[in-house]
This record gives sequence, C-alpha cells and structure tokens, in this order.
Amino acid sequence: MASGVVRGTLIASGVALVAGLGIGFAAGEPVHEEDVVGARKLPKDLCERLGDISELLPTASSPVFAQTGTGEVSCRAVAEESSQQTFTSAAVNVRITPYAGKLAGEGEPTFRPDQMARKAFERGKGVVAPGRPYPTKIDRFGRTGGEDWKVSVVVLRDDLVVQVDYEAHPVAPDKAEQSALVLADRAIWETK
Repeated sequence: MASGVVRGTLIASGVALVAGLGIGFAAGEPVHEEDVVGARKLPKDLCERLGDISELLPTASSPVFAQTGTGEVSCRAVAEESSQQTFTSAAVNVRITPYAGKLAGEGEPTFRPDQMARKAFERGKGVVAPGRPYPTKIDRFGRTGGEDWKVSVVVLRDDLVVQVDYEAHPVAPDKAEQSALVLADRAIWETK
C-alpha cells in the first residue's frame, strides 16, 4: 500500500515536472521542479467511467472507449465506414487534461493550476456557449449536404480542461453538439 502511494506521488511529480517544463519552454523561461505545483491524478478507469456511448456510434460497432495516457487521459472510439453494413461512420475523442501550476519566485507572479487551465481554455477554438454551468466553447463544422458533422466542445472546470471531438455521418448538427456536451459533462463529473 505504501509503495503504491509513493509510486503515485512520483508519477504525479513527474507529470507536473514535464508540464512545467513545457510551460517554461513556451514562455521562454527555464522551469525548475521546485517551481511547479503538481497536477491532479486522474482515475485509471476514467474512460470506462464515462459510461455507455452506444448512442454515438453505428450499431454494428463496439461502443467501448480505448484509454491512453496517465497525466492527460485520452478516450477514443471509432466506427469505420468499411466495418458497417450501411454508409455510416463515427469517431469520438475525449481528452481530459489536468493542469499544473507554477509557484512564485522573486518578482514572478504565481500561476495556480486553475489559471493555467483558463489560459489553455481561452486559446481553444469555438464560440462561448451561454447558460452552461462551466465555461464552454463549441465549434461546429459541417460537410456534404449537412449530414456529415464534426463538433468540438471544450469545457473548463477549475484546473481541468475537457475536450470532446465528435464526428459522424449521418448526424444532425444539434444532436452531435448535444451528445458532445453530455459527454464533456460526464467527464467533468467523473474527475471530481
């Protein structure tokens, strides 16, 4: 039990260090391990916790997410057109990113994890959706006669940014958007 806690702490510290180095590189400043506030650890079964996604994929496909990553988690499910009996296809990608913070040094401002997450959210594409419980951006892109849609939803909650990309044919744009929003909300809930 104690070795699991130590190992978990070491992994979280490593993720925070890598994230901090990336932030420092992007800002043009060196980042040291002692300057980084660790990012939160996400559950190992996070994609499984997102629940049933069969409504988002054609019926002949296997509605199960494949999970990759430990610091940032990516969930992916794809139904290729070639594997279907009808002219349908769909892909669902969910990326859950917990952000680390940077501690204040002499003459430097403090960046909390939630501030780093907000910066990432603000850089994302899309139009801000009104009336949502958490800041949300939506980007819709349609093709071929209005039945082929890609919807990207980005949601911010505290130190976490969730991005859901849902692409399907055929699908109504409003249904695709609503499905992506529900999935993003599930991801937020399962990381609390």
